[in-house]
Amino acid sequence: MRILLVEDDAVLREVVARSLRDAGHRVDEAASAEEAGHWWRVQPFDAVLLDLSLPDVTGGPVQTASGLRVLRQARRLGNATPVLVLTARNRAEERIAGLDAGADDYLGKPFALGEVEARLRALVRRAQGVADQATLGRLTLDRKARRFSIDGQALDLPAREFEVLWELMTPPGHAVSKRTLSEKLSDLDEALGDNALEAFISRLRKKLAGSGASIRTLRGIGYLTEPELEPPGR
Repeated sequence: MRILLVEDDAVLREVVARSLRDAGHRVDEAASAEEAGHWWRVQPFDAVLLDLSLPDVTGGPVQTASGLRVLRQARRLGNATPVLVLTARNRAEERIAGLDAGADDYLGKPFALGEVEARLRALVRRAQGVADQATLGRLTLDRKARRFSIDGQALDLPAREFEVLWELMTPPGHAVSKRTLSEKLSDLDEALGDNALEAFISRLRKKLAGSGASIRTLRGIGYLTEPELEPPGR
């Protein structure tokens, strides 16, 4: 997933961002309402993790209304990206305000890092209307466990290869453009080029050989996953 993390506390932002990146996600960070609004307008995300108490600009005074304003503006523009709001513990008014402004879920501080990722995954599954498991040949994607397996054996993949296959299997059989894959796997400081993407696809094809699942190139469009064709004569 590509996630926008909006949090003005630099220490907390770094800890959460590192946890999400270690789980294989691409994370872009914003420290103010101004930064959040900008990136949310110009870049598509799978989910947004939003602290409501934000400065309007980096270094400015913190205001709960700033986070709400960013959320309301995104919803007014028709942006339906799932949003997980972070709120202070026992602040019911913040939770209510966030949900009324268009948030999909909320999480009180302090929180467990694992719960952040689990809630984000659940929100994205709900938004995409996908089941918890997808199967193609002997390849299975378990979205709850965030795990691929072939015949029940876990498929060990580096983070970016995992994300490429995740996009192609959510759900299987749908075409994914190179641009979409590049956007999902890039962050604001590093763009993923076509050569790097093709290298990931090539390595994945070798790892999926014999699994009953394959990746097909659609010329001028992108890629899709489909049942592996049996060799002639079988």
